[in-house]
Amino acid sequence: MPYTPVCINSHKTGRLRENAEKAWDMLRHCTLCPRACGADRTAGKTGFCRTGEAAVVYSFDAHFGEEAPLSGYNGSGTIFFSHCNLLCNFCQNYDISHKGAGQEVSCDQLAWMMLELQRQGCHNINLVTPSHVVAQILFALDLAVSKGLTLPVIYNTGGYDSVDTLKLLDGAIDIYMPDVKFFHAHVARLAQVPEDYPEIVKKAVTEMYRQAGDLEMDGEGLAKKGLLVRHLVLPGDLAGTGDVMNFLASQISPDTYVNIMSQYRPCGTAHKVPALARPVTREAYGKAVDAALKNGITRIDRKTI
Repeated sequence: MPYTPVCINSHKTGRLRENAEKAWDMLRHCTLCPRACGADRTAGKTGFCRTGEAAVVYSFDAHFGEEAPLSGYNGSGTIFFSHCNLLCNFCQNYDISHKGAGQEVSCDQLAWMMLELQRQGCHNINLVTPSHVVAQILFALDLAVSKGLTLPVIYNTGGYDSVDTLKLLDGAIDIYMPDVKFFHAHVARLAQVPEDYPEIVKKAVTEMYRQAGDLEMDGEGLAKKGLLVRHLVLPGDLAGTGDVMNFLASQISPDTYVNIMSQYRPCGTAHKVPALARPVTREAYGKAVDAALKNGITRIDRKTI
């Protein structure tokens, strides 16, 4: 039986529009993300994320480099939002997240992008770095569904998300794809992100799983709904892979689908931090995969193994 994205029913009941309006109200004294900087983004202020009332988009296109269940054969319909609420110093998209390359778009334009990606045959709508533009996304999604959008929606996030904001996305998002970067405050300091990142990401992933459950696929191996966790291996086991996998297996689900990523390199300003100023060795990456398996995580993206 064909999968019906959750936003379809939420649009019909008016829940999508209602939650969009609640999120927009939060922009007036912004508490959308855990930084809660309080900027009035509806009045030209930008706060930490340097994004005002209009979302900023760097690009949108069919992307074939995502996990196998997302890229499929026609690509994942990615919309890359500029700026970020986390700003890791090793970000591989430094020009987009830190420097803000991109163009402001209206909610109507954002809805058009979603529909255009569907027209191109993409398997899903993949919202990349969305935490600071949830209000804009919800309005655009409601409009896109009214005009015929029928694709699953992916929330592709760095993991620094407010549970209250995630609850507004309940009924809008089919697939949650958070990074779970590390679980120790001293590593957060090295990466120049908030020290509460480990606790915030645990709460966020717990809420995401409550909404979406384990990753489910159709007969063609394409993801339809559920949780997919990304974990980037860092030099010197700074990512604490064993601790992350233990958390996922014991407190989320042993059936959590995980992509253990090997592509770390000292991008951005990470080369200035000795502990982060080197790539990951093949041996270290192998140990990370072993740590996942030893902790009971066996649904590992095929590109990993």
